[in-house]
Amino acid sequence: MRDSGAMQSVQLDWHQTAVLTVGLAGAGIATARALTGWRAKVAPYLRETAIIAGLYTLWQLAGSVSFLGSGDAISRGQTLLRWERLVDLPSEARVQRLIDGHSLIEQACNVYYAVMHFTGLGIFLVWLFIRHRDRYPFVRNVLAALTAACLLLQLIPVAPPRLLPGGGFIDTAAIHGQSMYNQSLLTVDQLAAMPSVHVGWSVLLAWAVITVSSSRYRWWIVAHPAITVFVVVATANHYWADGIVAVALLVASILAVRLVTTLSRDQVGGRVRVNAVTPAEVAPEM
Repeated sequence: MRDSGAMQSVQLDWHQTAVLTVGLAGAGIATARALTGWRAKVAPYLRETAIIAGLYTLWQLAGSVSFLGSGDAISRGQTLLRWERLVDLPSEARVQRLIDGHSLIEQACNVYYAVMHFTGLGIFLVWLFIRHRDRYPFVRNVLAALTAACLLLQLIPVAPPRLLPGGGFIDTAAIHGQSMYNQSLLTVDQLAAMPSVHVGWSVLLAWAVITVSSSRYRWWIVAHPAITVFVVVATANHYWADGIVAVALLVASILAVRLVTTLSRDQVGGRVRVNAVTPAEVAPEM
């Protein structure tokens, strides 16, 4: 039986995460000078957690503002849907019909959409920091670049499929009382369909696990982005194009961070080589 209640959001808003970020940063600074003992061990964790919390704060903050008004968000969504049909992408409505009427599957998809997005990334970052700390900075920087790029695009409101009138879509979260949004109030964060941060983060997670880990079981992680793509489309929260653009931004972020990292190493290496030259090695002036 379907209802129209509301599910309490498990996500913190930007005010709460901002306070959390400041607290973590302060604790990190307080423990940073310790050379030994438990404070020296927890300092790196506090610092990195503060950085991730800061990124999350920016993400939440960007969801509450936009460069353009929300009045054209519906028309942008409809235009995006027409463009997808022109390039012969599969119909999102047909994907949703695969779960329509299957209450348990619909609810499971809603929970996956609401919970696994940030939970999965958090577990992954902890694992990466503990087991592969030498690779952590690069992946963290890619995450920051990807998130920033997604936020810039999300400042232009695009309504998700579930909000398109006459589109044949169902808001699966709303009908099961699992929506994280106020159903009586259309807010800017509901109009941030393009691109899909859910898809971008899940593909980043899979890419990092596959490239960092040597375990023969690492390929199972591909199931996460595959399920995520299905869930965001089946719940009518995103278009196919949202995921495609997110993956393109991920590729661009990886290349950009790799380029910056290479240039930084070259500059550091150049300074080291110059500093390593002794006066005796310098040829006398003629």
